[in-house]
This record gives sequence, C-alpha cells and structure tokens, in this order.
Amino acid sequence: MKPARIIVLVIALAAGGIAALLAGRSDKTPPPAPAPVAQLETVDVLIANSDIGLGTKVSSQDLRWQTWPAAAAGPAFIRKSERPDAVNQLAGSITRAPFATGEPIREAKLIRAGGSGYMAAILPGGMRAVSTEISPETGVGGFILPNDHVDVILSRRDKEAEKAAGVEVHTSETILSNVRVLAIDQTVEEKGGQRVVVGKTATLELTPRQVETLGMSRQMGTLSLALRSLVDFDGNSKPEPVTDERGRRMNIVRFGVSTPATPK
Repeated sequence: MKPARIIVLVIALAAGGIAALLAGRSDKTPPPAPAPVAQLETVDVLIANSDIGLGTKVSSQDLRWQTWPAAAAGPAFIRKSERPDAVNQLAGSITRAPFATGEPIREAKLIRAGGSGYMAAILPGGMRAVSTEISPETGVGGFILPNDHVDVILSRRDKEAEKAAGVEVHTSETILSNVRVLAIDQTVEEKGGQRVVVGKTATLELTPRQVETLGMSRQMGTLSLALRSLVDFDGNSKPEPVTDERGRRMNIVRFGVSTPATPK
C-alpha cells in the first residue's frame, strides 16, 4: 500500500475516534432543568351542589365547597378559610332568588326565616303579599307569570253618573300601577320552560296603602290585571294611584249603554 493512502486512512480513523468520543460525552450531559411553573393561588368557595329554586329551604346537601382561583373569587363569595362551618350555618335558610348548579352562594340571596314560610321570607321589608281572584279573562289568558309587573284595573257601574245621564254608566280605572306578581296560585317561579300559568289566584306585592286600595276595590266591581312590557317597568318603582284635587282617582273612562237605568 502506498504511503499516501496509509496516511489518509490513519487520519480518517483518528477523526472517527474523536467524533465517537465527543458523542459519548454529549450523551452523558444532563438535560437542562425545566423552567419553574408559577403556582396558581386558589381558595375553597361555597357553591350550590344542585339547582335550588326560589323560596326553597336550603339543606346541607344543597351546598358544597369548590376550589376556585383566588383572583376570580368575588368579595361576596363565602370562603372556607374564613367560615369553615358555613354549610351548617346556612342550612335552613330560604332562598330569595334561585341558584344554578355550581353557582357561588351569596348571603344576599338567602334569608334566615326563623320558622316563617317562604312567602314571608322573600317579601322585601315594608311590603305586603295580597291575593286576588283572577280568571283567564281577567288574568291575560294565563300569560302572567311570577315576577311580571301588572296594572290593576277596576271596572264598575257608576250609579251617580247614571242618575244624571239616565242610562247605565260603567267606569274603568287603573287603581294600582306597576305592581309585582309574587305568585300565581302556589307557583312562585318559572319551572321547566313553563310559559303559561293558568290559575285562579294572583298574589301581588303591595305597600300597606295599596293593600287598602285593593281591599276597597274588591267590593266595588271587577278587578282585572294588565300585563306590562318587560321594558316598561322598574322593579323598584311603586307608584301610587293618581288622584285629583278631591282625592278621586283619575284615568276614568265612561261609556253609556242605551239601556235606561233601573229606577230606585
């Protein structure tokens, strides 16, 4: 073999040995340490274990603790670190608004009934719950649901006007405006996609003065409910009936019927 070939072969063997040596060292090099992962701060928050309806008495089985990101836990949420016995403390409360499964429990939506019924529990302070009879004709065909707002209309005969006119005279007037419907019969909330509640009794949320107005009007004629548009009421507004300078209510519409009034 020529000397030049021998030299080339030796160089190639030396280069291969050096490459193998470097490769062996690189395999033994430890991998770089992973970047540290930031730990998310969490808190245990009290939530609804299942759907809880309006006016429902809450039991301990309806509540459970759930881990939440601390940054997403609002100040109104109940935290286990602050109130570890909250489940037992809130058991027996009555809901003033419904809760969905997984929704954080807020005490503003609960009330300690102290043995009272759910209707007394959900009534705002100073308000009264009063029922009045309705029918499909006087209750908008059953399309009035709890939490809707209505006007109460009184229709009656005006005997004083009949004496002057000589014909039968009827009047219709709005005696109560923008009042909230608490229940239809014993239905206090919409359930299962229900859109119509045909009942015989509507329970209204009234002020003490409105209670007196409603009680007097029952003896004078027929009461009807007029459903207000969803965009046409303010849940905090409770206007009283408008009266004239003599204390008589306004918005009266009269019409005559050609039948002569029955003489007295």
